[in-house]
Amino acid sequence: MQNPSLSVDMMYTLYQTSADMMLPVRALAAATSRGLALGGPETFDRWRAIGALCEMTTRAAFSHNRPAFDIESVMCGNELVPVTEEPVATTPFCTLVRFAKQNAPPQPKVLLVVPLSGHFATLLRDTVRVLLPDHDVHVTDWTNARDVGVWQGRFGFDEYVEHIVQFLETMGPGTHVVAVCQPCVQALAAAALMAEDDNPAQPRSLTLMAGPVDCRVNPTKVNKLATSKPMSWFEQNLISRVPLRFKGAMRRVYPGFLQLTAFMSMNAERHIKAQVDLYRALAKGDDAQAETIKTFYDEYFAVLDMTAEFYLETVERVFQKYLLAKGELEWKGRKVDPKAIRRTALFTVEGERDDICSLGQTVAAHDLCASLRPYRKKHYMQAGVGHYGVFAGRRWAGQIYPLVRNTILANE
Repeated sequence: MQNPSLSVDMMYTLYQTSADMMLPVRALAAATSRGLALGGPETFDRWRAIGALCEMTTRAAFSHNRPAFDIESVMCGNELVPVTEEPVATTPFCTLVRFAKQNAPPQPKVLLVVPLSGHFATLLRDTVRVLLPDHDVHVTDWTNARDVGVWQGRFGFDEYVEHIVQFLETMGPGTHVVAVCQPCVQALAAAALMAEDDNPAQPRSLTLMAGPVDCRVNPTKVNKLATSKPMSWFEQNLISRVPLRFKGAMRRVYPGFLQLTAFMSMNAERHIKAQVDLYRALAKGDDAQAETIKTFYDEYFAVLDMTAEFYLETVERVFQKYLLAKGELEWKGRKVDPKAIRRTALFTVEGERDDICSLGQTVAAHDLCASLRPYRKKHYMQAGVGHYGVFAGRRWAGQIYPLVRNTILANE
């Protein structure tokens, strides 16, 4: 009988080989597009549909490199100040990045804990940009696991929590935490452990946004998929080894291209329509619409691999066994007790139309933090937004962020 893990281990290599085989095709399409542009405006207009097809061909690929945040300046008070990214602490799996503002006055320190779920930290660019004017923002910039050598050891659920604790200690007392989506569980666990230890660096406030604190509440398609298969299925069918050509060769990972494919399949019609709209915009010369679509998909198609242990442990502990919600979560053999949190203010945010972390899953944190006084706990449900609308876009900036800012200021 054939070993199923053998074919799975080949999956990543086959994907990379097919991507490499497409390189000459994309190069030819790019050269054709440049040739049309060199022919002058009349030639380009006459052949605009061909040029649009060429550009669509060059874009038909995933990227495995972290995009730039592209935040070069921000309004601080009435002054436009330069912004630079500074690495504050670095491990093989993550860099704590500070967005330093030149000549900015002292501001509340914020640790933005971003998801490790197949995309780079830059997916939260809009979150960072909105937080920056009023806060000293630090971000967990996770490393693509295919670029981390196997000699660097494991990185699982416990190590993720450990990183949050270490980064808070690096930033020092008085820091506020904002966790988005998947890391809400790990951020709450870190806050509970630090509270129990009376760690001076425990956060002053903890904002949990659209996170799976208790996936038993209003299960989504994502939740149902996680419980529809045994853990052995996930390991045998979704875990592959990094090809030899990369620094993380032979590391077992959940490939980012698989995660993105799964996300896209949930809303396939919407993504297909977006690509059709992009082609039509390019063919008509509607540069504004084309640029909007391209900007989103340039970020969306930049994928990051997760270590196998982190992915599998997260599926098991968060999405199958609900350990934190049931009071059974352990960190390195030590029980995690959110009731230990007494001084960290809690603010939870959910989106009415969220199809990834549905209503009720994040606010469940309030019951877990039973020792917090009522005045230290707040919840907000944003009407009319889906998952991404909680932390990006117009309603995030205009309606949700002011409440996050007020929570931070109230606990300074």
